[in-house]
This record gives sequence, structure tokens and C-alpha cells, in this order.
Amino acid sequence: MSAIILDGSMVHYEALGRGRPIIFLHGWVGSWRYWINAMQVASTSFRAYAIDLFGFGDSTRDPLRYSLDQQAELINRFLEEMGIGKVAIVGHDLGALVGFAFLKKWHGSVDRMMAINCPVEYDALNARMKTATMNELIDWLSSKTPEATSALSDASKVDPKAVTASIDSLQADNLFPNVRNLGVPCLFVYGSNTPALTVPSQEKADTLPQHMHQINLDGLGHFPMLDNPPQFNRLLTDFLALDSGISPRELQLKEEWKRRVR
Repeated sequence: MSAIILDGSMVHYEALGRGRPIIFLHGWVGSWRYWINAMQVASTSFRAYAIDLFGFGDSTRDPLRYSLDQQAELINRFLEEMGIGKVAIVGHDLGALVGFAFLKKWHGSVDRMMAINCPVEYDALNARMKTATMNELIDWLSSKTPEATSALSDASKVDPKAVTASIDSLQADNLFPNVRNLGVPCLFVYGSNTPALTVPSQEKADTLPQHMHQINLDGLGHFPMLDNPPQFNRLLTDFLALDSGISPRELQLKEEWKRRVR
């Protein structure tokens, strides 16, 4: 286990590979652990980091650090302390929101971002996400395969206050209008069958600026990186292979990426 002390609090992380840096940010259910497969794929060409946010996995529990802005500060301090320059961010639900909070303040430090099953507004979240226990969320959101169960095994470590505080932050500050015009290439990826949120319609997807793009993965749920790792990893690899500054709309789309938003 690797860890770093930031302003008196422990932050757990894992790292693989060499090359340009990527930060993987987990969501409300689980920890860094469900990124292992994606990290292994990315690490053949990149230096992949996965961080446990405050209140998750083996990082410090501190309710004063659970807002989206404070979690974004964690990312900023981590990059500073580790001497990491411009990064790609891959974030899943909460992790994507933290990525956008980071983007809002330090967009010059982000080369590109992949936002997976991210609620771009508070009302898009299913009400159950705001009230269910962690065990209920696991039962509801995961595919229950042995692989998924193992990947989400750290869910029991989640501080429920961290979930509540971050959702309250989203309600108080809709991040997306603050970041959509910053020019950082962003690919939104949704599992078409996720029950956690309302997937943005094609009409909404068509209003995204030129440097942003939305792809739906048909038949996948809330954890596309666990539901179909080969498909998810192909998309991740193609996105990371784009030249810096290039819009994800320029992806040479494989057949599975061509299906339009429903």
C-alpha cells in the first residue's frame, strides 16, 4: 500500500507504469480497487495513479474534507506533492464531479478528462442515491459477479457522511456550467442501463461544446469498467491515444461507439 500525508491527513494511492500521468478517481461505491484492470491496461503507455478520496478506502475520514471542493483540493495537493504535471483525469460518478471541481480551479493542469456516469446536475441523480445505505447501493448498482464483488470489496469502508456531503455539494453548486467552456477535451461515457441517474438525452448531448462528446455503452450499467472491461478499456485506450487538445469527437469510432444516445 502506498500513502502520502497531505496537510496532516493520510491519502492512500496506488500507481502503475511509466509515461504521461493519469489520475483515476472512484465513485460513491467502492474505492481505487475497481480501477485495477483499467490501470493495468493504461500502464502499458502511461503512469496510472488511483487515489482513495477522503472518507473512502484507506484514506483519512474527516467530515471537514468531504465537499467536492475539498476533495478537489486533495487532488491539487497530491499533484503538487508528487511533482506531477499536466494530467488526464478518469472519474466515475463522484470521481467525475471531483474532477470537474478540480477543473474549475486548475483547468490548466488537465490535459483531458473522461467522465463516466456523471450526473451533470443534481436533479439527474436518482433519489435512491441520496438515501440508500452502502449495502443497498452495492446490491442495486453492481452486477454481483464474483469479479464485481471483489472489485467493490472496499465499499464497507466508505463513510456515509462523505457520500452525503458530496451530493449536498452538487446540489449547492452545479459545476458543469463553470467548466463546459474551459476548452479541456472531455468525453462523457454512460452505461445505458445505469439506474443511478438519468442519462442525458441526445438533445442535451447535441448542445455540448465542440471539445466535449457523449458516448453511451448499450447494455452496460453503472460500472462499465466492471460490466465489460474489454469494451471499456478499448474506449479508454482510444481516448488516451488522441493528441493533446484534440476533441473526443475526432475518435475513430468503432461500431460499438457509433450508437447514438437514446
